Amino acid sequence: MIPVNAIIKEVIKETPTISTLKFDIKPDAIPGQFVMVWIRGVDEIPMALSHPNGITVQNVGDASETLSNMEPGDSIGLRGPFGNGFELSGQRIMIIAGGVGAAPLLPLAHQLRLKGTKISILLGAKTSKELLFEEQFSRSGEINVATDDGSKGYHGVITGLMDTYDLNSFDMFYVCGPEMMMRAVLDMLHTNSLESISQFSLHRYFKCGIGVCGSCTIDPSGLRVCKDGPVFCGNILLNSELGKYHRDVTGKKIMF
Repeated sequence: MIPVNAIIKEVIKETPTISTLKFDIKPDAIPGQFVMVWIRGVDEIPMALSHPNGITVQNVGDASETLSNMEPGDSIGLRGPFGNGFELSGQRIMIIAGGVGAAPLLPLAHQLRLKGTKISILLGAKTSKELLFEEQFSRSGEINVATDDGSKGYHGVITGLMDTYDLNSFDMFYVCGPEMMMRAVLDMLHTNSLESISQFSLHRYFKCGIGVCGSCTIDPSGLRVCKDGPVFCGNILLNSELGKYHRDVTGKKIMF
């Protein structure tokens, strides 16, 4: 539970708002697990590992802004890895990634490729400049892009791109992205009776990261995102708070 000091070795500017920080240690993690990142004097936040020795952060708040402005030689504290990662299953896979939600899915794609799995990757963003890891994902399988503004690939939301596929031909769906996107994907899978062969990486506010404080429990099941997740099967999330609300640091409901 004591953070390990990690020195930033490389900072990669992925998009105008997203950066990857690579450090000098490699947590022993499986795809989908997370680490608690201590930004000294600011906060401690959960971050998915996008690389064996790296995290990918979008500049959206105090902690992420501080991380985004770090340079080689700066240091952070790391606890973990924690949580349950993705379970590898099936021979024909669809990976659905939106925005910085691509981060935990990139190591999954690499691992599936090594197994010889046939992978279709759907990558979404608001605009082409914010597409994350497009070239890296293309090494692992067939990739198709959707942008909200039509600046690249399919013009529209990622569920519209899903509609161009025979979803029933896939063995497993792996999903991470903005919550409203994940809700729309889950509803689409449910319409096709496919929610039981889907895995979603969920994000919630964490305090302890080990399932003690209960700040990240999801309604109505009471499952803890940090301990029982962050990866959940779609049928567990179907009747949950997903896409409806989350809670802030005080526990107050914040509607989407």
